[in-house]
Amino acid sequence: MTTTNSTPIAAPHADDDRLGILARRRIEAEIIKPIYQILKRDLGTEKAQAVIGEAVRGAAVAAGATFAAQEKNGTSIASFVALQVLWEKDDALNVSVQREDAAHYDYDVHRCRYAEMYHEMGLGEIGHLLSCARDALFIEGYDSRIELTRTTTLMQGGPRCDFRYRMNDAGESSPRSAEHSDE
Repeated sequence: MTTTNSTPIAAPHADDDRLGILARRRIEAEIIKPIYQILKRDLGTEKAQAVIGEAVRGAAVAAGATFAAQEKNGTSIASFVALQVLWEKDDALNVSVQREDAAHYDYDVHRCRYAEMYHEMGLGEIGHLLSCARDALFIEGYDSRIELTRTTTLMQGGPRCDFRYRMNDAGESSPRSAEHSDE
């Protein structure tokens, strides 16, 4: 990982030897691939993608809530930043941090092994459902005060992924910024 800011505002969790997210996504994709192929054959591409998307949405929110429940001091931008080692593990992302403080965590991804993996597995057409679309949903389950804005992803051919997390000062969730409309 390459960063422009080498001083994190929170230390990684002590149990960062957990299975990285890239490894988890590979295992999930190996299970999902034959299911997706059958759904696609029997229901068509659009309906198959809708089923996969619906299943992944629920799992993403639940995962965020599970991680939040493990935060002894509550959730925050800092606690979320500390979790990033799981997404970056196994050299999964090449990241440059643009801004990191108590209210913001902004970074760009310049290389994404998740996208590379899905394309190599023949799942590029649903890679955005299996990974990218999870990001806003995960943070919703983790802490609804934190909002994600992202306008481009490598998975869908963009020059980078631009993650912009912001803590909503009002303590209330406001409407999420639009992800790609097909995510």
